[in-house]
Amino acid sequence: MSTITLRAEGISDVTIVPNIFIDQYMPSANGAYVKVYLYLLRLFAGNCPEVTISSIADRLENTEKDIIRALTYWEKLNLLTLTRNSQKEITAISLTDLSSLQKEVPAPVPYMDSELDEVAVSIHTESKPAVRQSYSPEKIAQFTSNDEIQWAMHIVEIYLDRPLKPMDLQLILYLYEELHFSCELIMYLYEYCVSKGKKNTSYIEAVALTWAEEGIDTEQKAKEATASYNEHFNIVNKAFGLNRAPGQIERQYITKWVEVFGFSDEIITEACNRTILRTQKPDFKYTDKILETWFKKNVKSMADIARLDEEFSNSSKNIGNKTLDMNKSVPKQATPNKFNQFPQRTYTAQDYAELERKLLNKGL
Repeated sequence: MSTITLRAEGISDVTIVPNIFIDQYMPSANGAYVKVYLYLLRLFAGNCPEVTISSIADRLENTEKDIIRALTYWEKLNLLTLTRNSQKEITAISLTDLSSLQKEVPAPVPYMDSELDEVAVSIHTESKPAVRQSYSPEKIAQFTSNDEIQWAMHIVEIYLDRPLKPMDLQLILYLYEELHFSCELIMYLYEYCVSKGKKNTSYIEAVALTWAEEGIDTEQKAKEATASYNEHFNIVNKAFGLNRAPGQIERQYITKWVEVFGFSDEIITEACNRTILRTQKPDFKYTDKILETWFKKNVKSMADIARLDEEFSNSSKNIGNKTLDMNKSVPKQATPNKFNQFPQRTYTAQDYAELERKLLNKGL
C-alpha cells in the first residue's frame, strides 16, 4: 500500500469541525464515514504529512476497503480530492476548505447501513445512487401546498410511524420532481420498503433509483416487479417446506440463483428437492452447490439436467464394469485358515509302508 501525502486548505493547528459539515453533511452520512473524515481533520491538525490506508484502517478498527469507500463517498460530495497513481492507488488526499462552499450544498449521497442493506438493494440492481440537489424552503413550501402531495406525505408518515423530517421532504420532492414518480408510486415505494423492515432514507432512495432505471414509473409496474421477487422466495419456501420468510442470507442465495445464474423456478425447485432427498433438511448452501455445478455445465432447462444425470449414470456403470473386469483378471488365491496356514508335506509310497510297519510292531 502506497504512502499518501496529505494537503489541506484552511486547517489550523487544532482540530476544528466546520459547522457546515455538522449541519449539512453529517446527519445523512454513515457513522463510519464520519469517523474517517473527523480522523482526517485530526491528522491535518497534527501536521501529519503522510499516512496510509492501512494505518487509518488500523486506527479506526476498520478494513482498508471501508476506508477507501468512505474516502470515495466524501470525494463525491467535494469535501476532499483524491489523487491516484497508474495502479489506481490513492497517493494524495486534499481536504476542501468548507468555508468556501455555498450555504446550500448538495445533499449527501445515500449510504447503506450495512453490507446486508447493500445486498438487499442489489436484489434489484447494481447501480449506485447519484448526488441530488437540495431544495430550498420556498420550493418545499410550494411543493407541500398541493393537496395530492399532502395526502401522499400523510400516508408516508403512517408507514414510517413518525412525523416527516426535512430529509424525508427532500427525498419525496426529489422523487416527484426529478424521477417523476406519481404520488401513488411514492406511497407504494414507502409501503414496499417498510414491509421489508427498511425505513432508512438512503435505502428508500436506492430502491427508487433502481425502479427509475428499470422504467418502473407506475404503481402497477412496481407491484409486478416486486411480486416477481416475492414469488421466487415463495417457490423456494414451498420446496423446502418452510413456513417463514427467508432470512437475509437465504435471500442472497435466492437472488444469486435467479439473477446471477439465471435459473428458472423449475430448475431451482429441482435443486431444492434434491437437497431435501440427500440431506433431509432445507440446506441453502447445499442447494447453492448443486446450482453452481449446473451453471458451470451450462444448464438451461430440465432436459439439460436429465442429460447430465444420464452422463453421470453411464460414467458410474463404466467405472463399475472396469472394476469387475480387473477383479476377473486376477486369479483368486486360497484364503489362509487354521488348516492350511502351515506348510503342507508330501508323502510317498515308501513313507506309507514305513508308517504301516511301525503301527504293526506297536500292535505286537
